[in-house]
Amino acid sequence: MRLFMTALKPTDSVTDGFLPAARALGCEVTILTDRPEQHPHAVACDVRDPRALIDAVSRLGRPDALFSNSDHLQTETALAAAYFGLPGKDWRACLSAKNKYLMRAKLAEAGVEEVFSIQLGPDDAVPGGLPYPLVVKPREGVASEDVMLVEKDLETAVTAVRRARPGAYVVVEEYLEGPLRTLETLGDATGTRVLGGYATQLGPLPHFVEERLDWAPDGPHEHVLAALGALGAGFGACHTEYVLTPAGPRIVEVNYRVIGDHCDFLLGDILGVPLFEWILRAHLGERLPETPPTPGYGTAVSLVADRSGTITEAPGAEERSQDGVRLWHRPLRAAGEQITRTHTNRDYLGVIRAVGPDRHRVEAAVDAYRAERPWVISA
Repeated sequence: MRLFMTALKPTDSVTDGFLPAARALGCEVTILTDRPEQHPHAVACDVRDPRALIDAVSRLGRPDALFSNSDHLQTETALAAAYFGLPGKDWRACLSAKNKYLMRAKLAEAGVEEVFSIQLGPDDAVPGGLPYPLVVKPREGVASEDVMLVEKDLETAVTAVRRARPGAYVVVEEYLEGPLRTLETLGDATGTRVLGGYATQLGPLPHFVEERLDWAPDGPHEHVLAALGALGAGFGACHTEYVLTPAGPRIVEVNYRVIGDHCDFLLGDILGVPLFEWILRAHLGERLPETPPTPGYGTAVSLVADRSGTITEAPGAEERSQDGVRLWHRPLRAAGEQITRTHTNRDYLGVIRAVGPDRHRVEAAVDAYRAERPWVISA
């Protein structure tokens, strides 16, 4: 089986998740990327252009599957998969999920929910008289970059985003107050399955940095699934964030790929299934097994820099098991590196993920590890 995978920069999800999964399934993998020097044995291609992508695949030979886990390449990869008649996502759903203003418009048009939202082009004037508090975000941003809560002076906030992203479109929308949750789904040709979800703990406002995700498989799944249905998003992996507001659940964003920041590995650990293989099997046209029950508990804790400076102590990669809890630490930085705090997911120093029979034992293991292996930043 020939699997073509599109990618930008290397990620743990691809390097340690999807590539080993593809080998386990017996696939011959070709990575197409605009950064071939960063991927062993990759083929250079302008993967942001679906025409170039289709041309490259045509020259390399008939594929059995075309797949991407990149936030930025879902639409292009879906278009190419459709051209070759392969199982894949609807490119229109990929575009609507990525474009946060289109997502709002689609959900309102379908009668699923209405959230106040406007988009501003690079040269559009910032309107006055909007109802605070508001959230300002890049229309197609990721990793909480340049996302902020605004309680006054919208023009200054929009100017800051435009300065950081020249030429970008900006979305201004109402602030959704309440607990932040996720829903993780996986679909094949027969339908969409709910895998579970997480409760998300954010850092201090006005920024939206995700600091911890705790397994929380129950929730208002019907509303989220209705939203995904309105967008046409169901095939393959999908990670949806929503807020439990006093008026009911409201979608924050739909990331039409598997959850990141090592919560994808955690999801497979909790479910006890080869998650990355399952995702690839859907794109290979296979029918997926039913999701097993999950009696255990898991958490992923992002270790976030609280200041700028030099990292003087940095724990290494480690895996340990004790008292029924399996714990992994994955460093994302190293001793000696300079940190400039950005108030985004780029401030992560490392990630701890842990699974066990119950929350008490998992939290105790995480707390003990953090006390034993601290990250230290010196000014």
